[in-house]
Amino acid sequence: MTVYVDDMRIPYRGMLMCHMIGTDLGELHEMAAQIGIRRRHYQSDHYDACQTARTEAIRRGAIPITRQQLAAMRAQAGRTGEMGTPEQAEAWLRAYQRRGIDREAALHG
Repeated sequence: MTVYVDDMRIPYRGMLMCHMIGTDLGELHEMAAQIGIRRRHYQSDHYDACQTARTEAIRRGAIPITRQQLAAMRAQAGRTGEMGTPEQAEAWLRAYQRRGIDREAALHG
């Protein structure tokens, strides 16, 4: 059970925001509460977090990942129900995309 924060830096109301996800929903909500993010800011599978909250989450044990890894983890979770590790999710996404390309080539080859 792990909480992850990505390296996204999207401007929002004078802050730079990133995403925070977790392999366990209870742990994710607990981390959000510990770093001062209100539960009402939960967005179906993640929280947006300002850079100060990101730094605090990492200090409390969250693992920094890239935004590409986070996207792969969310994609895998959406298709399989399991997000996996960042590295495993990236490998899964590459294989999934190759299968799509292979199917398209077979249909139009």
